[in-house]
Amino acid sequence: MENIFSQIRELSEKYSNYTAENLSKLVKIKSLSTQEKDVQLELKRQMEEAGFDEVKIDGLGNVIGRIGNGKKILAFDGHMDTVDLGQLENWSFDPLGGEIKDGFVHGRGTVDQEGGPAAFVTAGRILKELAFDRDLTIYFVGSVMEEDCDGLCWKYIVEEDKIVPDFVISTEPTNLNIYRGHRGRMEIHVHFYGISSHGSAPERGKNAIYMASRAALEIEKLNERLAYDEFLGRGSVTISEIISGSPSLCAVADYARIHLDRRLTWGETKESAIKEIEEVVKGMNAKVEVLDYNETAYTGLQYGMEKYYPTWKMEESHEVVQTGVNAYKNVFGSAPKVDKWTFSTNGIMTCGTYKIPTIGFGPGNEVLAHAPNEKVPVNDLVVAAAFYAAYAYELAE
Repeated sequence: MENIFSQIRELSEKYSNYTAENLSKLVKIKSLSTQEKDVQLELKRQMEEAGFDEVKIDGLGNVIGRIGNGKKILAFDGHMDTVDLGQLENWSFDPLGGEIKDGFVHGRGTVDQEGGPAAFVTAGRILKELAFDRDLTIYFVGSVMEEDCDGLCWKYIVEEDKIVPDFVISTEPTNLNIYRGHRGRMEIHVHFYGISSHGSAPERGKNAIYMASRAALEIEKLNERLAYDEFLGRGSVTISEIISGSPSLCAVADYARIHLDRRLTWGETKESAIKEIEEVVKGMNAKVEVLDYNETAYTGLQYGMEKYYPTWKMEESHEVVQTGVNAYKNVFGSAPKVDKWTFSTNGIMTCGTYKIPTIGFGPGNEVLAHAPNEKVPVNDLVVAAAFYAAYAYELAE
């Protein structure tokens, strides 16, 4: 086996330019959520060119490449949609240029997170070149709509495509560390219903904005006393929007709504989070609601889910984590750092909902996600490609 790991490392370095150029091609194609069609066709082409055994696009628009046909199933996931470009004057290069320069690939999506899929295409090419023949089926998934609704793509893959992996590796950026979890999240609306009256006699009405304001100040205090987990940290809640309605600007507001971004640490659930907010608005004419996502994919399929994204973490001793640690040591001769994400990923569905053992390993630094001047080191792509191929061999053992 030792020989196989040194071959993997050599091939990943040999294909350094190939990986960078593949990523550059992906970055040049703008691919917002629900608008991924063109980037998906390019990813499919890259998988086919790399010699994958089978490549298909499912009903939601996920690209699914397969290598091998064994009993055990390993899946790599990387979402192909990106956020928008933001203010162009904040960029010092073309965000859709895909420029390869000074050891980096530049542009929107290089870190979050088309770099992961570019690296796993190369990993697939390496496995085919080494005539990988272990008792393992490996799926390489270029998924859709993650930026709009984490995990929706995997809900479709598990429930509609009927693909249920034994292990999942998310290729979201981890700075080449192994990540074993992150906080969950949910999106909540709180509606406040008042009674309007003429603005000249506010005492006749009941102002919904005042209700919302009192609740907002209590929610600020709630944030200070939420649960804490030694690994994942503290839960949090913040108000990210407040809107109101009134029959006239000369009238008492009879409606207000706040939007809550709630981050859930270990032990916090949808039910516990809703109960906390219901306590805050007790005695007010208010309604607490968890939002739904229901949009049309680029394939024309309408699909959705509730915007509750469960917390997840793997124990460091778990096989899915230790296989990664061993694969890394075998290829690079040193131990990787094991840590967690600050943000949320499709792991909320694979592990948080379906309890499939999941870890993360990806090129790039998550601080550049959604930021201007996003770029990924070419060396990160090389390391990631080697790690993915090595993981398949290590798991098959």
